[in-house]
Amino acid sequence: MIQAARSGKQNIAEGSASGVTSMETAIKLTNVAKASFLELLLDYEDFLRVRNYRQWEKDSEEVRFLRKKSTDQTIPDQWFVDLAKSRPAETVANMAIVFLHQEDYLLQAQLDALEQKFLSEGGFREQMFSARLKTKNKKN
Repeated sequence: MIQAARSGKQNIAEGSASGVTSMETAIKLTNVAKASFLELLLDYEDFLRVRNYRQWEKDSEEVRFLRKKSTDQTIPDQWFVDLAKSRPAETVANMAIVFLHQEDYLLQAQLDALEQKFLSEGGFREQMFSARLKTKNKKN
């Protein structure tokens, strides 16, 4: 689970950094991050299932509360850490599942934006080729 979480985080960072020169690599790495977090999500669901813990329903009171808190810009990140430290494993696993669903939603939005940018602007090689053609045409 730790490796899946680290892999997801690292691939987001690497994908973001590579986006400057290779949109294709940025898309691939963002997809790898998404897959890593999906693996982690399944691990948390397994954790709950094998212990006969309840998994929160998508629109449960707990999920709605956590979603609302996570969009409140006035709440510091440490609040969530402190909350997790003071709750049983079942609650913490459910919190992680909520956050992983949010992560998945945000990464999908990022992928959609990257793909649209790639379709409208092309990749780095295409941009360089276009710039070279413009320079060549100006000389002629």
